[in-house]
Amino acid sequence: MTTREARCSCGQLRIACTGEPVSVSLCHCRDCQRRTGSAYGVAAFFARGDITVTGQFSDYERPADSGYRVLHHFCPACGSTVFWEPSRKPEMVAVAIGAFADPDFPGPGKAVFEQHRLPWATVQLAES
Repeated sequence: MTTREARCSCGQLRIACTGEPVSVSLCHCRDCQRRTGSAYGVAAFFARGDITVTGQFSDYERPADSGYRVLHHFCPACGSTVFWEPSRKPEMVAVAIGAFADPDFPGPGKAVFEQHRLPWATVQLAES
């Protein structure tokens, strides 16, 4: 079984994910744009029992465009957001795919909040 490790920029906060992600989603919402400092965020969703977190993290909770709350976990040393818990999917943990730094990581199978997509940001979704 595959185990992948995501980590923050300084390496203090790490999350080991066993198996394949349940889904990979690209989000164009304004909050993901702000969180990443980029045009969108991409999350790999893993079952809560398939992840192991090591290191310290700080939390930031915010309402999502969906109306549910999202609890973000970031490294207190370097500030990287590594994973988050969407309250609308309590059985899942979302991990920022950039934190894996793996060019072979599966691409997103869907995009959400496309009404906020920046006009120049085009993405080819992975085939399911």
